Amino acid sequence: MQALWMLVAAFFFASMGVCVKIASSDFNAAELVFYRGVLGIFFMWALARYSGISLRTRYPMMHAWRSLVGVTSLGAWFYAIGHLPLATAMTLNYMSSVWVAAFLVGGALMAWRPTDTQSRPMLQGPLVMTVLAGFAGVVMMLRPSLEGDQMFAALVGLLSGMCAAFAYMQVMALSRIGEPETRTVFYFAVGSAVAGALGMGVAGASPLHWPSALWLLPIGVLASLGQLCMTRAYASARNQRGTLVVANLQYSGIVFAGLYSVWLFGDQLPLIAWAGMALIVVSGVAATVLRGKAAPNAPAEEH
Repeated sequence: MQALWMLVAAFFFASMGVCVKIASSDFNAAELVFYRGVLGIFFMWALARYSGISLRTRYPMMHAWRSLVGVTSLGAWFYAIGHLPLATAMTLNYMSSVWVAAFLVGGALMAWRPTDTQSRPMLQGPLVMTVLAGFAGVVMMLRPSLEGDQMFAALVGLLSGMCAAFAYMQVMALSRIGEPETRTVFYFAVGSAVAGALGMGVAGASPLHWPSALWLLPIGVLASLGQLCMTRAYASARNQRGTLVVANLQYSGIVFAGLYSVWLFGDQLPLIAWAGMALIVVSGVAATVLRGKAAPNAPAEEH
């Protein structure tokens, strides 16, 4: 059942991407972040009330930092979805696992002292190869498939994956001190609403015309349903092996996004771009497995 829950979650997140891409023609990224946050607040509040989880926290600054990084990632991802093929934008955001592996390698190198014979740097060859393969996949995917005016959006998409990695590490820190995931996601929704409102003050707000405004509703609903299914998937995993299976099945979201990209939007990507996406998926799976060995009780990633 945990595999099915994760597949459903990946489908919801990819479907949210479809709604974001359609709504991007009428609303800017700040507006999309705002409406996603507002709807997420109500959804997570209801879930917390149903589950009997208090939303009071003793770590407001940790939640504020997590929300800041997470909202940056979310806004960059929404911008990339609006300006790139959906499959490309989705894949760039899912690079977060590869970024986490890169941070692990860099942190291990900085902490290692050659004179300390009792410890070795945590830069195992597999981690290094995983990072290199992931970025090779990015080069394969971006160079042949993007026009010149899309390169900025591609860099923003890469930024979304990197910030998602930072946000995930902060989620791990909150999980270690006992913060429930429902509470963490609730404060992320609050941060999204606040940041989106501030962004709208700068970028402006579009009038709510029907039926274009109807696409704003499923963005928040699908994101919340996806997070709920992902949480259920991790909770259903009975051991570390099950957790790794669940974590790796999140990449099925790229498959769903690829199908949407071709069927709904008519995106034409060359074969080498699809090969690059496949290489990123493989490196992401490898990074997730290696990370699972180092942190077996890691929480779910968010999208």
